[in-house]
Amino acid sequence: MNFTAKQIASYLHGEIIGDEQATVSTFVKIEEGVQGALTFLSNPKYTPYIYTTQASIVLVNRSFVPEGEVKATLIKVDDAYQSLAQLLSLYQQNRPRRYGVSPLAVISADVVIGEDVFIAPFAYVGERVVLGKGTQVYPHSYIGDNARVGEDCIIYSGVNIYNDCRIGNRCILHSGAVIGADGFGFAPTAEGYAKIPQIGIVELEDDVEVGANTCIDRATMGTTLVRRGVKLDNLIQIAHNDEIGMHTVIAAQTGIAGSTKVGDWCMMGGQVGIAGHSHIGNRVSLGAQSGVPGDLKEGSQLIGTPPMELKQYFKASVAQRNLPEMQKEIRMLRKELNEMKQLLNK
Repeated sequence: MNFTAKQIASYLHGEIIGDEQATVSTFVKIEEGVQGALTFLSNPKYTPYIYTTQASIVLVNRSFVPEGEVKATLIKVDDAYQSLAQLLSLYQQNRPRRYGVSPLAVISADVVIGEDVFIAPFAYVGERVVLGKGTQVYPHSYIGDNARVGEDCIIYSGVNIYNDCRIGNRCILHSGAVIGADGFGFAPTAEGYAKIPQIGIVELEDDVEVGANTCIDRATMGTTLVRRGVKLDNLIQIAHNDEIGMHTVIAAQTGIAGSTKVGDWCMMGGQVGIAGHSHIGNRVSLGAQSGVPGDLKEGSQLIGTPPMELKQYFKASVAQRNLPEMQKEIRMLRKELNEMKQLLNK
């Protein structure tokens, strides 16, 4: 499907600099631009590419002022990255969708299937499952008994949704995601560890995205809850009875231990670890590899183990690099101090 600069600018409420009839049919990175493609410039690091890119149209922020000749047609918008996301969403929505239930899928008794649902070959849908309108279930996915999946969800291949779990509207579950496996609950006994039955569920509210091979464990009792708008990267562990606040984003390899409550609009880098029974306030930011042993107050911006304020962390990092020289200086000062003591004693 082809779009002109004029059509794109009208959709984004942008300003055209160049040929309003320039036409594009695909998207590319700015450093890999080709004729007939649209790209964007948001990170100043990539500014040099705007003078060499072969892309036909480039989205830029309104504040951008070129310092040389730009061959591409520019569309100035309030936020180039956000505008690109709007266009990609529009492009995705216009791609042909698949409908219907494959005869090779296994559909159990009393399943409720909404309009325009797609169920691919070799998917399994358990008893009394409800699938909302427009939801897509891809091959080799498993949806257990009594589970409910909302409207316009995408369940990619190899996803496992255990019994009784609840998935909201417009959720995306990527391959290998496991929703509702048993929480890690064992009681020590003289003979070993006795399994504690995990009889709760997992609930994902609307507009949640779960990355590949991410696991969200069912509650021991009650609900492990992921609030609306949460975005989880690949390879994340959310333990039993956790609650993740709305619009929180979490990067890969993060692990959150059981019965922890994370606030709204939090951000976590890769490999963050949070101890169980912690309370993380709203709008907390944690840098990569932060280890959190307990509660954090609202608005904290921390990094490290145990986490510390960013400015303090960077000062400590500088000091750490200087430790070898500081050690030499301390040895010299000790030597001089001992010499002075010896002179005074004489």
